Amino acid sequence: MPARPSPRSAPPTAQRPSQNDYLKAVLTAKVYDVAVESALDAAPALARRLHNKVLLKREDQQPVFSFKLRGAYNKMAHLTPEQLQKGVICASAGNHAQGVALGAHKLGTRAVVVMPVSTPQLKVDAVRALGGEVVLAGDSYSDAYEHAVQLQAEQGLTFIHPFDDPLVIAGQGTIAMEILRQHQGPLDAVFVAIGGGGLISGVASYIKAVRPEVKVVGVQMNDSDAMMQSVAAGQRVQLKDVGLFADGTAVKLVGEETFRIASELVDEYVSVDTDAVCAAIKDVFVDTRSIVEPSGAMAVAAIKQYVATHKTRGETYVAVLCGANMNFDRLRFVAERAEVGEEREALLAVTIPEERGSFRRFLTTLDGLPGGPRNVTEFNYRISDPGKAHIFVGLTTAARGESPRIAAHFERAGFPAIDLTHDELAKQHVRYMVGGRSQLAGDERLLRFVFPERPGALMKFLSLMKPSWNISLFHYRNQGADYGRVLVGMQVPKSGDAALRKFLAELGYPWVDETDNPAYRLFL
Repeated sequence: MPARPSPRSAPPTAQRPSQNDYLKAVLTAKVYDVAVESALDAAPALARRLHNKVLLKREDQQPVFSFKLRGAYNKMAHLTPEQLQKGVICASAGNHAQGVALGAHKLGTRAVVVMPVSTPQLKVDAVRALGGEVVLAGDSYSDAYEHAVQLQAEQGLTFIHPFDDPLVIAGQGTIAMEILRQHQGPLDAVFVAIGGGGLISGVASYIKAVRPEVKVVGVQMNDSDAMMQSVAAGQRVQLKDVGLFADGTAVKLVGEETFRIASELVDEYVSVDTDAVCAAIKDVFVDTRSIVEPSGAMAVAAIKQYVATHKTRGETYVAVLCGANMNFDRLRFVAERAEVGEEREALLAVTIPEERGSFRRFLTTLDGLPGGPRNVTEFNYRISDPGKAHIFVGLTTAARGESPRIAAHFERAGFPAIDLTHDELAKQHVRYMVGGRSQLAGDERLLRFVFPERPGALMKFLSLMKPSWNISLFHYRNQGADYGRVLVGMQVPKSGDAALRKFLAELGYPWVDETDNPAYRLFL
């Protein structure tokens, strides 16, 4: 049986477009039948804080709230009448799906969109509302992609790749064309989020052809940095797992063509984390009263980090706000983490004597903190030991880097303290669970999981567990995402190490062993 043809659209090496080819392709791209020339807005509050001019390219204002329709439509607008008559297909659970559906509707062609079965109904409904035919297949994007390849071959459809196609790249490059037309004054750097690399490839191709002195800075999440790792290695690197918070850029393997362009034209890369992105979402809201999705705020988070690293003043930066398809329920998580991301809140574990007057003495110590008294944002305590009391406390901070100094202040006052401001377990779970110690929890292993947010996920977990093991702790909180963060205490004897490893391998969910985490040891 012959191998099924791949829908990859990147051309062979000998036929790859030159930088001049891309410049022409951007200038002649067909995007404005569906896309609008998005605004380039100033961010005055952020600029005052950073002492640099910050401009926001508002791709969150596109008809599908994302830049993706530019590239998708440009690709489809170049198809032959015969291809349009048969229709197009893509695999996507997000913004690309909506861009393809809208573009196909405009061109009067059929659009089949293959999405994983775990795709939130909100996204499924959005694609259908634009005229797309949704096919749910598989548990992951990879499964959906494979099914799309099969349907493409069976029905003679044209595959619209989300990033690794010169026409898609050129369509995204129209963003850079607009930026340079809208701002013709001094411009030091443009910051662009990277998933598969289509957006930054288009932006870099145009900027480096027209204004090569302008830096193009790529931004990736620290847990989804396939492009950064690939550029460092000199070849494409496929990640085993990717983080799902910024799902719009959660790509395990970048494109062949996008890797080539990024390697040649991108000046610098910045890695950001979840807390920094949450803080950036808040920064965008303060200046625009608009809420962008995590991927849409990555460029703003990178500008803040870039300024802090390079100590710049008086420069001009552009952040591409690439999308705003935010699930409303996720705002709860964003709001909680934004203060920590901006380091406006310090989280600490403080141990005080379990005796009368200790609380009063501890509160008095707060008045002597460096920089003056602080507001208490969180205070959790439960009696658990006749001699010591362990307190989980949150305090407001005035600047980055204060939490270690606050911890040291408590130490000098005779109160042992651990800085938990950057401890993932403490921020996600322990702060809601303080006071959970039990004499009954012998042989407890504490494991932090990422569960797919779909029916049967917990049942799979329970079915694979050995009957002799007991769940001694279980903490879950829905964050409105496509996945759930779960903390599980399992009573597994030391002789069961091999069985536990086998269980985790068969389960296949991302996990972290937190049994030796100090926050767990103190509070749970």
